[in-house]
Order: sequence, then structure tokens, then C-alpha cells
Amino acid sequence: MANLNSVLNERISRLARKEIRNQTGTTKKLAVRHRSDIAAMRRTIHDLERRLALIERITTKHVEQMPRELPQGTRFAPRNVKAQRRRLGLSAREFGKLVGVTGLTVYSWETGKFRPRAPQLAALVALRKTGKREAIKRLEMQR
Repeated sequence: MANLNSVLNERISRLARKEIRNQTGTTKKLAVRHRSDIAAMRRTIHDLERRLALIERITTKHVEQMPRELPQGTRFAPRNVKAQRRRLGLSAREFGKLVGVTGLTVYSWETGKFRPRAPQLAALVALRKTGKREAIKRLEMQR
């Protein structure tokens, strides 16, 4: 009888361990996946924080460079906007991103349908001193 009792206990223990292993195995796999997801999210957050810091440095530098008021005698001519955009080698949409407007607005300025408001005109004046490399760099930072 002791032999049968020990065989049954052993068999029950083995089945219980197998069942526990099956149920905890899924949990372990999920825990490992969650840990790797968390690590990936931490890397992404670190990268985004680094990019944000860079953009903030560039933006504050750019804002400091932009004139608060328009210089005396500043004039607007649609052909100058088009010439400036072509000099930088940008599309109307890309040029608009630098100024803070849409590409359609830039096109409307170039055709003479509309005139830029004072803050936009100040941004255009500030952009006159920008070179092609710097303009492309700013665009990449905005993406």
C-alpha cells in the first residue's frame, strides 16, 4: 500500500509541476516581452528627449536672431519671395515651414494675391540671411 501511495503522490506531483510550468511559462514569456517593450520605450524616450533639447537650443537661437520689429524701410515684393525660395532651393511647402505658414500661402505671396503680415514679414527678413545649408538643417530639425 505504501508503494501505491508513493507512486500516486509522485504522479500527482509530476502532473501538478507540469501544469504549473505550462501556466507560468506563458506569464514568463509575457513578462520578458513587456520588459523588452519597456526597454525599447525608454530608448525611444531618451532619443526624443535628446532631439527635443536640440530643437529647443536651435529654436531659442533662431528666435533670438529674428527681429522683434521690422527694420525701417522693409519692403515686400512677390518676386523677392520667389527668388529667395529658389536661392535656397526649397519648395513652397518647405519654405513655408521655415516661415511658419503653409505652402499655399507662400504661393499666394509669390503671385501677389496676398501680402504677409508683420510677423511673417519679419520671418522673411530674418530668412534672407539664412544660407542653403542652414535652411535644410532647420527643416530637418522640424521633422
